[in-house]
Amino acid sequence: MDPLTQGALGAALPLATQRGKPAAVAAGCGFLAGLAPDLDIVLHDPEDTLLFLEFHRQFTHALIFIPVGSAIVAGALFGLARRWFAMGFLEIWLLCALGYSTHGILDATTSYGTLLLWPFSEERFAFNVISVIDPLFTVPVASLVTIGVLRKDGGWARGALGWAALYLAVGTWQHHAALSMGHALAESRGHGPSRLIAKPTFGNILLWRTVYETADRFHVDAVRPGPWARSFSGAQATKLDVKRDFPWLDPASQQARDIGRFRRFSQNFNAKAPDGSDRVIDVRYGFLPTEISALWSIKLDREAAPEVHAVYETDRSNARAQLARLLGMVFGGPPD
Repeated sequence: MDPLTQGALGAALPLATQRGKPAAVAAGCGFLAGLAPDLDIVLHDPEDTLLFLEFHRQFTHALIFIPVGSAIVAGALFGLARRWFAMGFLEIWLLCALGYSTHGILDATTSYGTLLLWPFSEERFAFNVISVIDPLFTVPVASLVTIGVLRKDGGWARGALGWAALYLAVGTWQHHAALSMGHALAESRGHGPSRLIAKPTFGNILLWRTVYETADRFHVDAVRPGPWARSFSGAQATKLDVKRDFPWLDPASQQARDIGRFRRFSQNFNAKAPDGSDRVIDVRYGFLPTEISALWSIKLDREAAPEVHAVYETDRSNARAQLARLLGMVFGGPPD
């Protein structure tokens, strides 16, 4: 999730164990440790932009790395500010470990995927119950933690943890309801999907993007579970066939291998870009849940040398223009 949410939840857990003067220290240690796993963003290679996808949310987010990662944070804090701590290194490390432990688990509740069991498993856990940015989750957590620090009272942090748990529980309920609506929508069309996923749309758990797979196509729709349930029919995309879609591509080239890497990351939810360009898109994501306009893709170059990598790209250029349409779907109106 976004840095503010990760830091706030990281601060909440150690703060919840404190009262009085150590409260600010506990929250500060937890906040910084809650942010620390995302330092894996420095692991990138300008010649191989897909490397970022492979290493982000990998070992730094794994459960087994919590003692190591938190020890690094604690060591840095203790070395720089020991004169201001009325605690020993072990106490600082325990506070950092509590904060660090929230990061990977919180990321796993989103849809990106987190390697919690690395190095024992390469499975990306993605529970799909909350958007990577959700103000209704973040604002109460951050506010309650801030009050707890100012009042030196861990009870406020326990309230923040309670709100987080409740919100994620509601998101889990909504996720299951969205899956049910997605299956019903497919059935109404006479389809028996081989796979179906549901993901919350940007900033909320009211409107969901569903993607299901049939023999040769992906079908993208939006559903809004709840008392005012509604479905929005969306677009379709032909499933990626590398030989058909890129007949010029050398199967032994680095770009062909990069397509395989991208397909593993995106769970084979791939298609050629609908605009006809030489890009492979991840159909699972789009700002508008009824459209196939991928937030990220890899771009191929017909003139590239065999050893040259495909280029990973992101596209959020139309997000502001599409926001009104998204809100219309969230709160009941049809898309334009």
